[in-house]
Amino acid sequence: AQLNYHIGNFESNSAKIIDAIKKASDAKCDLIVFAELAVCGYPPLDFLDYKDFIGRCTSSINKIAEHCKGITAIVGAPVPNPELNGKNIFNAACVLSDGKVSHVVAKTLLPTYDVFDEYRWFESGKNNKCFTVNGCRIALTVCEDLWNMDDDPLYTSWPMDALIEEQPQIMINIAASPFNYLHAGDRKKILEKNIRQYHLPLIYVNQVGAHTDILFDGGSLVYNANAEIVVEGKYFEEDFIIYDVDTEAKRELPAKKEVTAFNRYSWIEDALVMGIRDYFGKMGFKKAILGLSGGIDSALVTVLAARALGAENVHAVLMPSQFSSSHSISDSEVLVKNLGVSSEVLPISGIYDTYISSLEKDFRNTAFDVTEENLQARIRGVLLMALSNKFGYILLNTSNKSELAVGYGTLYGDMCGGLSVIGDLYKTDVFALCRYINRNKEVIPENIITKPPSAELRPDQKDSDSLPAYDVLDDILLQYIEEAKSPGEIIKSGHSDELVMRVLKMVNRNEYKRYQAPPILRISPKAFGRGRRMPLVAKYLG
Repeated sequence: AQLNYHIGNFESNSAKIIDAIKKASDAKCDLIVFAELAVCGYPPLDFLDYKDFIGRCTSSINKIAEHCKGITAIVGAPVPNPELNGKNIFNAACVLSDGKVSHVVAKTLLPTYDVFDEYRWFESGKNNKCFTVNGCRIALTVCEDLWNMDDDPLYTSWPMDALIEEQPQIMINIAASPFNYLHAGDRKKILEKNIRQYHLPLIYVNQVGAHTDILFDGGSLVYNANAEIVVEGKYFEEDFIIYDVDTEAKRELPAKKEVTAFNRYSWIEDALVMGIRDYFGKMGFKKAILGLSGGIDSALVTVLAARALGAENVHAVLMPSQFSSSHSISDSEVLVKNLGVSSEVLPISGIYDTYISSLEKDFRNTAFDVTEENLQARIRGVLLMALSNKFGYILLNTSNKSELAVGYGTLYGDMCGGLSVIGDLYKTDVFALCRYINRNKEVIPENIITKPPSAELRPDQKDSDSLPAYDVLDDILLQYIEEAKSPGEIIKSGHSDELVMRVLKMVNRNEYKRYQAPPILRISPKAFGRGRRMPLVAKYLG
């Protein structure tokens, strides 16, 4: 059962799990499998420090177990550690049968990299054992316990090495495996390595849905002992898969789903749409607002928001200044018409002139610079937040990853928002995703895609006035941020030493801005936010 859970919503999560158990029972299934920490949602973070939260997890598991008569269920949950030593809880897979918890497998390998910090709360499991369902001996593991198969392993133990000694007939892995645009392929490679190592078929159950910044893509899998995919679950949707072990040999194998540039952007679009939808749905919000500038970033976010929430729940605000080009308004109006979202025009020229007048004494004998540019961005932020407060909209941030990386954004201005939709998408990927969205018909006006990017904060401004071409910039950023390469390695790849050092210094100097950015929907292997922890006060490359 590949389901979408809600952190801390025990009633909803338990009801979903129980409904799936009933469905499986009606279908005469012997066993039903749910994802890691299904009962409370993943990641619950410091809710795990609250005894009441753990108590509700326990009571929910016991309630679910009452429905497991004539059927066995595997459900992920935090489980108290009975020992006095070590952390107070395990990240566990609970086996429910005969109306009770009949077996517990505690996660052994606790990740602490990227978005994970499980050793903060959980004790590592030891001495896990196989269990049997209707004569079938099962080796059960939790997510990371199958991931120690890299060329440079993170851990010194392999949980399956102990379980294989008990001669299981099948492996089951329950997971909370977050999405990034490379991860589906990497995940399959790791699972297939396990199958070739242990010569067993594998059932792998992931979850689906978004928890603020972390997105789960589903894609649950059934493999035969030849490491061939027998069943592949849906991506970015709930799914319910019935698999009969006895007829496995007769099953026709599905076509392989290869990762291509085309389906990479399909996945990214689906992930971002799901991220917006779940953020609003799980927080109890309905309507979004955003500033529509006539540029490609805000156009893309408007499209994604309309697809996630419905056009009737998206309001776009056009805020031209004396520096805005006429096509910024006209292009935005075409997009609004194409999508059917509501919109209004709030010119900021008069407000800007009032501010400049108020600051005339202080600014006397100084030249127009980034101060006046930032003032325009902050006026727009104030207007958007006022509408958000008055009418209950959630403001969507439209900054891309390239801008966030080099500090090309204004705090309390265009960096405002409750959710950063494309903050993990480099500018070159923004262009590519817009092209993908326009593959069948022109949703985003062509002029928005082809015109030179500009913040339009001074006369005839272009991004290229202060930044290198985006294909060059993004390659440097990708090597530094995602691949953690040194300046020397990046220079050897073909970039000038002066440009590389300039870009990397901009990245490091602007960490303070990213500390104050809204949560970013994570679609890459290394997103800004909880998965990339950098000091503010540091001298590295400074």
